[in-house]
Amino acid sequence: MSEPRFAVLGAGSIGCHLGGHLVAAGYDVTFIGRPAAMDVLRERGLTLSVAGRPPVRLAPERLSLATSAEAAAGAGHVLVTVKTAGTEAAADELAPHLAPGAAVVSLQNGLHNPATLRAALPGHTVLAGMVPYNVVQSEPGTVHQGMPGSVMVEPDTVLVAAFRAAGLAIEPRTDMSDVQHAKLLLNLNNAVNALSGLPLRDQLAQRAYRRCLALCQREALAAYRAAGVTPARLGPTAPGLTPYVLGLPDPLFRRIAAASLPIDAHARSSMWEDLQRGRPTEIGSLQGEIVALAAAHGRTAPVNARLLSLVREAESVPRTWTGPDLYAELRAAR
Repeated sequence: MSEPRFAVLGAGSIGCHLGGHLVAAGYDVTFIGRPAAMDVLRERGLTLSVAGRPPVRLAPERLSLATSAEAAAGAGHVLVTVKTAGTEAAADELAPHLAPGAAVVSLQNGLHNPATLRAALPGHTVLAGMVPYNVVQSEPGTVHQGMPGSVMVEPDTVLVAAFRAAGLAIEPRTDMSDVQHAKLLLNLNNAVNALSGLPLRDQLAQRAYRRCLALCQREALAAYRAAGVTPARLGPTAPGLTPYVLGLPDPLFRRIAAASLPIDAHARSSMWEDLQRGRPTEIGSLQGEIVALAAAHGRTAPVNARLLSLVREAESVPRTWTGPDLYAELRAAR
């Protein structure tokens, strides 16, 4: 059997992290991304940084780089890591070039990307996946994973074997809808982190910021109950108890987090990175999902709606918030 070939469509931080590890393990990977991003890789190569491990550097000549979905032709697996707003366009561009029998793997934030891909790519296998940890570009050509975790994906023997061979922890799941809803609860912190301007560890160490996240999660859990959704349990704490844990005094929370949520000093949310680089954020696929789900079931989610507005404002006029100020702002929205 020939070695599997991969393409990464939307080779940003997550795409370069996953594809880079596959390249380091000897797999054939084509990175497809924005011209400016591919120019950086062409000049600098790609460095994979993971907390607690020596960095891995891939020289430019080891990277197959492209800017068009046409380069995915011949790949047996296409990892889609574009932002949610670009999913439909990416699928349309990909459709004429997919090899027969190719699998498309959505490794994106949000709830609806697999369905969008399936609608645009009839006749092709589309697998829902989820990356539970954050990856950011710490400097041009370097992507950093700041916390541990296992990629979760609908079962696929070839993909799972390749990821494991590349040192990427992966867990096949048959309940990906519940997993995605659980990941959305966690991702509601992306906005809080982005507005704090702090590394994740510093932000989560402050009770006021955690209370902001707890407010968002309580609204999300209420919307889930109304919709009949039961989020999967992804860590040591059940989703319904997480808002209470977030509200614990700092010393007690630190003891719990040290054992269950190891985060290095450099980890930040991808939304923080988007604001720093002047790019549109995925706030509509995070807090926006909760607002829409609540409305669809006759409820409101005013805290998530206010946080959505604050991030939209920060996309145009950057601003950082202290924990107490942000918590007061969100409480006033209730």
